Amino acid sequence: MGGCLSKPKPVEVKVELNLLDKEKELDLMSPNGKASPFSECRPNGSLGHCSDEDSMTLRPQRKHRDFIEASVCHVKDLENGQMREVDLGAGRALLIKEHGEFFAMGHKCPHYGAPLVKGVLSKGHVRCPWHGACFNIATGDIEDFPGLDSLPTFQVRVEKEKVIIRANKQALQTQRRSKAMSKCSAVINSSSGFSHVLIIGSGPAALVCAETLRQEGFTDRIVMCTMDKHLPYDRPKLSKSLDSTAEHLQLRSSDFFQVHDIEILLEKEVVSMDVKTRTVIFRDGFKMEYRKLFIATGSRPKPLSYKGKDVGNVFHLRTPEDANAIATLASSKNAVIVGTSFIGMEVAAALTDKAHSVSVIGIEAVPFRKALGEKVGKALMKLFELNRVKFYMLNEVWEMRGHNGQLKEVVLKSGKVLRADVCVIGIGSGPATAFLKQTGVHMDSKGFIPVNKTMQTNIDGVFAGGDVVTFPLALRSNKKVNIPHWQMAHVHGRVAALSMMGKASDIKTVPYFWTAMFGKSIRYAGYGEGFDDVVIQGDLDELKFVAFYTKSEEVVAVASMNYDPIVSRVAEVFRSGKTIRKRDVETGDMSWLIDKGSQ
Repeated sequence: MGGCLSKPKPVEVKVELNLLDKEKELDLMSPNGKASPFSECRPNGSLGHCSDEDSMTLRPQRKHRDFIEASVCHVKDLENGQMREVDLGAGRALLIKEHGEFFAMGHKCPHYGAPLVKGVLSKGHVRCPWHGACFNIATGDIEDFPGLDSLPTFQVRVEKEKVIIRANKQALQTQRRSKAMSKCSAVINSSSGFSHVLIIGSGPAALVCAETLRQEGFTDRIVMCTMDKHLPYDRPKLSKSLDSTAEHLQLRSSDFFQVHDIEILLEKEVVSMDVKTRTVIFRDGFKMEYRKLFIATGSRPKPLSYKGKDVGNVFHLRTPEDANAIATLASSKNAVIVGTSFIGMEVAAALTDKAHSVSVIGIEAVPFRKALGEKVGKALMKLFELNRVKFYMLNEVWEMRGHNGQLKEVVLKSGKVLRADVCVIGIGSGPATAFLKQTGVHMDSKGFIPVNKTMQTNIDGVFAGGDVVTFPLALRSNKKVNIPHWQMAHVHGRVAALSMMGKASDIKTVPYFWTAMFGKSIRYAGYGEGFDDVVIQGDLDELKFVAFYTKSEEVVAVASMNYDPIVSRVAEVFRSGKTIRKRDVETGDMSWLIDKGSQ
């Protein structure tokens, strides 16, 4: 596969520790030896978002015992464009050399803890090898998603040809930091029916929108409302870890929302809105006026037509309670999955070590064919079969049969009868936008909300993002697309917040998706809808491969298994605006990818 897939040689790092034995100045230097952004109170790299008093709150007086210094390598040990994970004694850091300067920051991605040293360094940022999040090497700020937190950065200096890192011990342990946020300065009555910004939804688009507003200095009221009874949680984990509780999956604590003055109304369903009076109406009759509105209601499962709708233990996976119930009911029992969507297949994989049997029903001949192609789909189907999953493809459900109200059998249209104690339906989803009918907010024939590059709808002051929208994708010449990915929703939330504050920012991200099954992960970057060919490099039988999806001789997407960080490398090429030709990937020589991805 060429140079980019070879493993780096192990490097011995000689570490000299120097616990400071006398008081030193406050940590007012940035990793490149210049004045720290905090010295001028720049929580987002720009001035004017907090006062001197806020600055003291953000940077409490730190004592020398809170810091550690370590000589981590010789100045010539790293070439430009190289990264190295180094041990400071109290924790590890990522040391980077770019354009002759050294930088140091947290070594783990705050999203799921991926080792960033195995990621991609390019043009002042590091891209995570697992899910594509990007971090600025000078500030540690998250610049592309997924994830909510940024990285801590550490001082670096060179003395007598040695590279020395000075780091806060607590930051070395936490390996994450939240960006500085403003607080609400408006006098608010919590029962008031007015919010300067009202956000409908509690997924990543909604949460990032609220946080970005505070990070950018917004000091008026922010209210999030959601039908869910839980605070925002990591929904993609539901189908991969069925035993997880809402508390375990929680993205932010209740204290976080209180501290940053972000109000959340739980179990509040919006049923209509009046764009002329800028009012939202809830099912319980409560009304709330807004100045700016962000619609991020996500998706709803597509219903399945079958006989026996009154039979119990048939689920659409939507909540932690659904996931927990599925896991419990499937224990040593018979589980049936209807649909070969990513969620359905992830649930099937998660149940193989719990259930007596796992059966999958699909209308296609091969799972994942539409998204990943027939060859990759067949390889993954074989992986499932090796793990005791039985497939009933080119088939549909006719009836759910129960005993005493509980599921006992699933009858297929072919006449086949499957024993079943629990059934999970995963045949896809559609936008949760029914409440917008006849409101004046434009929707297409499928219920998606078209938005422009700033996430603005056709109604002034009304923005939308996440699964519910079609938006112009720069990667595809601003074609309007719908991409219901966790990562993309984060981006939409940030762009919408900036737009609300008059700081319009284009959607420059590269779509990045992942799925996991049987301890193996597939990474995917780009937008492959309508691909006409797939170029496979590697070994599908061994599940160590790279798949390049092409359309009219151009690579439009890439997927891989057991070949990190190649998807992140390709994402960097896509981000640069360069075109990857089909002929470039047919040879199997990936050396061109390193050159283009690290310029």
